[in-house]
Amino acid sequence: MECSACTVAVSILIPMSLLYFAAPVIRKFVAGGVCKSNAKLHGKVVIITGANTGIGKETARDLARRGARVIIACRDVLKGEGAACEIRASTGNEQVIVRKLDLANTKSIREFAENIQKDEKKIHILINNAGVMICPYSKTEDGFEMQIGTNHFGHFLLTYLLLDLLKQSAPSRIVNVSSLAHLFGKINFDDLHSEKSYSSSLAYCQSKLANVLFTRELARRLQGAGVTVNSLHPGSIHSELTRHSVILRNLWKVFSFFLKTPVEGAQTSIHCAVAEELESVSGKYFSDCSPAYVSSNGRNDETARKLWDTSCKILGIEWD
Repeated sequence: MECSACTVAVSILIPMSLLYFAAPVIRKFVAGGVCKSNAKLHGKVVIITGANTGIGKETARDLARRGARVIIACRDVLKGEGAACEIRASTGNEQVIVRKLDLANTKSIREFAENIQKDEKKIHILINNAGVMICPYSKTEDGFEMQIGTNHFGHFLLTYLLLDLLKQSAPSRIVNVSSLAHLFGKINFDDLHSEKSYSSSLAYCQSKLANVLFTRELARRLQGAGVTVNSLHPGSIHSELTRHSVILRNLWKVFSFFLKTPVEGAQTSIHCAVAEELESVSGKYFSDCSPAYVSSNGRNDETARKLWDTSCKILGIEWD
């Protein structure tokens, strides 16, 4: 009996001991790449959508610490003010402000852009960070499926409306937060808003692929304009983005040790926004602060142009 008990104890203690000593190595691997740039942003204006929480908030904190005027663009202004207050206190930068923006409402997007054009003379960095993930079927105020409506159409329109300011501020940068999920995405032009059938995960993948394709086509059109645009995968992060999925939320809790923190997840967004070596790099996709693989669908120029034309038609805009 005693020998059996000893055997059981040893069989438990050995793997636990190995995990204990391996934990720092595992965490370092999970954390991924780190932005190594020491660039300062004094006199620069940055807009970050969805910066009231998660990686957007940590991106805002980092760029505020570098001296930028940071505009937190979010739907929940009260929560945004809380985040801005916290960032101002931790960085000593008083130029962290909040503006209301609902990416699921084109009227709100246009009002936001009008106010920015009145209040700001320059925009040096636009980070399209906000998004929804694997949510129940619903539509935006304009009748778009919520995920492609918010993640793609909302940022497409916002970028269009702010592009003149970005051009006037050149050299300037646009950063689109996509996802590894784009690898599983396909643009369903016959049912873009998932009205015939709906899978929350496939709709999310479609919207993240749209981010990559938008980046690719916009980069092509902005050649020589002094404005670069890149997309990225932030990593699997323990954040509020899983709030619509009970299964994912529970999995994230169980495996939180193997997920990035918001600070770690923000590193690639920060890298794309400030790294000196990316000053003339455009149309690329990054992960862990390095160039990463893009799916064949994400490299399809014909699909990128078709999505561009379709987006302009749906939004009622002409973008030369």
